[in-house]
Amino acid sequence: MVSFVLGVILLVVGYWLYSKFIERLIGVDSKRVTPAVAHPDGVDYVPMKPWRIFLIQFLNIAGVGPICGAIMGAQFGTASFLWIVFGCIFAGAVHDFVSGFVSIRMDGASLPEIHGHYLGRGMKQFMRGFTVLLMILVGAVFVNTPAVLLNQHFTPDWNIYIWVIIIFAYYLVATLLPIDKLIGRLYPIFGLLLLGMAVAIVVAFVIYRPEMPEVWQGLSNQHPDAEHNPIFPMMFISIACGAISGFHATQSPLMARCMVNERQARPIFYGAMITEGIVALIWAAAATVFYHDPVLAQKTMVDGHPLGGNAMVGVIAGEWFAPVIATICILGVISAAVTSGDTALRSARLIVADFMHIDQKPIGKRLLVAMPVFAMAAALLVFSIANPTGFDYIWRYFSWANQVLAMVTLWAITVFISRLRRGGWYWITLVPAIFMSMVTVSFVFVAYKEGLGALLPRPVGYSIAAAISVCFTLLFFRSLSRYRSQQNTDSGSSEKIISQK
Repeated sequence: MVSFVLGVILLVVGYWLYSKFIERLIGVDSKRVTPAVAHPDGVDYVPMKPWRIFLIQFLNIAGVGPICGAIMGAQFGTASFLWIVFGCIFAGAVHDFVSGFVSIRMDGASLPEIHGHYLGRGMKQFMRGFTVLLMILVGAVFVNTPAVLLNQHFTPDWNIYIWVIIIFAYYLVATLLPIDKLIGRLYPIFGLLLLGMAVAIVVAFVIYRPEMPEVWQGLSNQHPDAEHNPIFPMMFISIACGAISGFHATQSPLMARCMVNERQARPIFYGAMITEGIVALIWAAAATVFYHDPVLAQKTMVDGHPLGGNAMVGVIAGEWFAPVIATICILGVISAAVTSGDTALRSARLIVADFMHIDQKPIGKRLLVAMPVFAMAAALLVFSIANPTGFDYIWRYFSWANQVLAMVTLWAITVFISRLRRGGWYWITLVPAIFMSMVTVSFVFVAYKEGLGALLPRPVGYSIAAAISVCFTLLFFRSLSRYRSQQNTDSGSSEKIISQK
């Protein structure tokens, strides 16, 4: 358990030290007027209390990612601990903080608009469609998860589509209402429930003192199907929200439109990600105990196949807690899924409205934008429920698309930092951008089922991914060189005009 405790300490220290460095680097200014103050509209631009924004942001970005994703990542062994801790501090939290800050500076701009500003018009057009598709995938995944859990644990005699309809109806209401009417009031409560679940797991650690493998005992791949699931890139795709997640950057503009001071960005964006990292580490540690213990490990398998993340939550809660607390844990997972699903679809509405320039004050226009989004999410959801392997397919593509979005966002904020007064520090996001490029591209060429891993030898797949990642890096340096040359030219022209005067 020493590795777990050290991991929590490092995450806390990372917040207090590294986030302050990032804050100074990007030039957070408490005197600048924020979008919520400049033009509140009573729908999306609504000033709110910082503590409320923090809990909403935490719940928005968390969902079931730091629970199910961490549990699935724990199948690979204690290497998952390292990725959660260092990935969160140096990649995920920086990704969330800087992208959210840029949104504030760009008047609450949605993520594709940020991509377009720093990566070009072509990238903006592509990421508009890509991001909306990801939000629809998130919406479908996070209707399926709570519907299945509610049906299994509370109403086994019901048709599952009853819960699907109920959850979809709630999503539509939450998507259309002003952000402070439903989300602003309920989500802080759900956020505390999600944190309470994590605290309950820690209490179980103290009571039962389970034997937990340590990082220094070895980082070998412990996955049941290790041959077809190499740690790189599969673990980094599985553990998405607990270390870095592109989905987070789609949620940050929602909160960027509610802040009244730029100083709130560090605790809300970086702090919420660190909090999620701690939650992910707790669940990964709990799952590792079950995978490591010969007796408990039998409960993690069905017909020779490992249980999914949702089912493992029930196994862990049922083994360590009384029925009442176990039920509360399951309800916590359900609420986490629901509250990420509705904000994902809300983000899709805002992204579409932004690039189509549709005013979102009239509720009729909000409904006009939302209905096609909900129709596509419903079609994917029916497929995931009707097809025995449908959910698995949607989850895999969601996870990969999620990390692709994180990779693109890292490149965008690297360009942003390179243009600051202290632009030489761009490497703090350049390194994670290159790493995530390698992760997401290698998944295409190495993954056995989802990619071309069954056709290409693994060394060839890694080589192709490395070559593409190098190309991305060269494009960045080419763009940086052009930008600085233009800046020097403009500066020289200004000095010439002044001298002539």
